[in-house]
Amino acid sequence: MTYSVCVYCGSRAGAKPAYAKDAEALGTALAEAGMRLVYGAGDVGLMGTVARAAMAAGGTTFGVIPEHLLKMEVGKRDLDTFIVTETMHERKKVMVMNADAIVVLPGGAGSLDEFFEVLTWRQLGLHEKPIFLMNSAGYWDKLSDLLGHIVGEGFADRSLLDFFTVVDEVPALMSGLHRAARAVSR
Repeated sequence: MTYSVCVYCGSRAGAKPAYAKDAEALGTALAEAGMRLVYGAGDVGLMGTVARAAMAAGGTTFGVIPEHLLKMEVGKRDLDTFIVTETMHERKKVMVMNADAIVVLPGGAGSLDEFFEVLTWRQLGLHEKPIFLMNSAGYWDKLSDLLGHIVGEGFADRSLLDFFTVVDEVPALMSGLHRAARAVSR
């Protein structure tokens, strides 16, 4: 069984070259590891970068996009699996259900929405999938601080911080994914 990794990320490239560099490195590394990329099926921004890199390295791709974003995110129809949903909620559900782990690259409000949804589901015991924040160029530092603040102010249990792992480099991320894949195969 192929280990599948859901990657949430921006539909824009962002301000720093490190974001696209890490997206490309991740797409290549997933393919080289024989892991399937599950993502939002767009061909723009970091989404397009990670998918094109995975495909160029011979990887398997699984994309999910809602009908209303086909034009805006330039639906990438040359994926191994290309699913069009009616709603954003359905998109997120299909992506998570078809993944063994979640990685969040830099992104905007949509990426934050996706992260907080899978984090909340994990907190509620609805899944036990590992969640990784790819902290390209320190992008997620302030989010990590905010989550610590939420715990410190008593709005979440300390265990919330154990439900995700912050990694600063793609090799560290891949090590975490390999550990998670080995744990599933036992």
